Amino acid sequence: MEGYRGRWAALAAALLLALGGVGSALAQSAHGHDHKAMGGAGKMARAGLAASAAFDDRGRLWAVSVAGEYVEVRSSTDFGATWSSPVKVNPVAEPVEADGDSRPRIAVGTGGEIYVTWTKPLAKPFTGEIRFSRSVDGGKTFSTPRPVHADRQVITHRFDSMTITRDGRVLVAWVDKRDLVAAGGKAADYAGAAIYYAVSDDRGASFRGDFKAADNSCECCRIALVPQPDGNVLALWRHVFPGSVRDHALATLGVDGKVTGMRRATWDGWTIDACPHHGPSLAADGQGRLHAVWFSDARQKSGVFYGRLEADRVVGERRVGGATAEHADLAVSGQRVAIAWKEFDGRNSQLRALVSNDGGATFSERELAATADASDQPRLLSYDGKFYVFWNTRREPLRVVSLP
Repeated sequence: MEGYRGRWAALAAALLLALGGVGSALAQSAHGHDHKAMGGAGKMARAGLAASAAFDDRGRLWAVSVAGEYVEVRSSTDFGATWSSPVKVNPVAEPVEADGDSRPRIAVGTGGEIYVTWTKPLAKPFTGEIRFSRSVDGGKTFSTPRPVHADRQVITHRFDSMTITRDGRVLVAWVDKRDLVAAGGKAADYAGAAIYYAVSDDRGASFRGDFKAADNSCECCRIALVPQPDGNVLALWRHVFPGSVRDHALATLGVDGKVTGMRRATWDGWTIDACPHHGPSLAADGQGRLHAVWFSDARQKSGVFYGRLEADRVVGERRVGGATAEHADLAVSGQRVAIAWKEFDGRNSQLRALVSNDGGATFSERELAATADASDQPRLLSYDGKFYVFWNTRREPLRVVSLP
């Protein structure tokens, strides 16, 4: 805990000065605050840069972002050089979380459907519900937003992720605290939160669930989802192991509601009684090997790391970037692996990347862009064998950088 505070307090202060307060999430976590310090619609709204993007089968790029109390969708036919006019997803204004690992999500269905999720903060602090809307007319109109989960308690349903299975089902997973509430709300009786998910078999018209994936997840880190050839989904998340060790767990989320193969995926041994707001990213290559990037601040191992996840071990592990590297994302195309992250040099946030042409055995590093203003986490996308980094910054909104 003390190591985490010490290493990141100075960086957090510098970020706050450089970015005009947008580094609040990092600053609070650097001082060891738990997830509660990060809640509340007001803090989320101040940054508002959290956005996501996805390609459809024809190469059109779709992006979702937040403008005030509205979720907006745009599209681009020229890889982000120009964007269409925004379409409001929620016709009635409502608070929307749009910061860090809590962001709106977008996915494109096998029939061209546009699916969008986001978190709406509720009246009580640190609570929320996962909202869902879809378009079946090419993004011209969107359905009335509704909650994905059947549970309607005013508790934490937040930090959602969404993916489309190989056979076109929609799967949404999120961090949920109903089991903590059932245990009396005491961390001594129930560590962390839980991972729940819901599945739609009818192109988002309805969802079934809620299915519990695991108890004792970390409270505020994003969940990585990867569709599997058998129609199920592989999930990677930060987990609270005994002794408040916050490494990562891996499991298969069955579309039938059954969860199988849960196991530990990383062994950094980071002990901290707080949520770092720093979730992992996961991708599978053509041979079924699992590539991952994640963050750790263990005593002897601090930074962003890449590795291939195998049973009971990590293969080819390597450090990504320097001491201030954060929020890495990755994508895989054939034997090519790309990793993107941002790194603060004291004045600018630099967008950097690693690219491997041999399945992650060796990498070459590239500097892609930089900004002195506020910026979101980078998102790595692939289309037609090429990699693109989607990076929403205050100075250059919805920017797309092609990896040469």
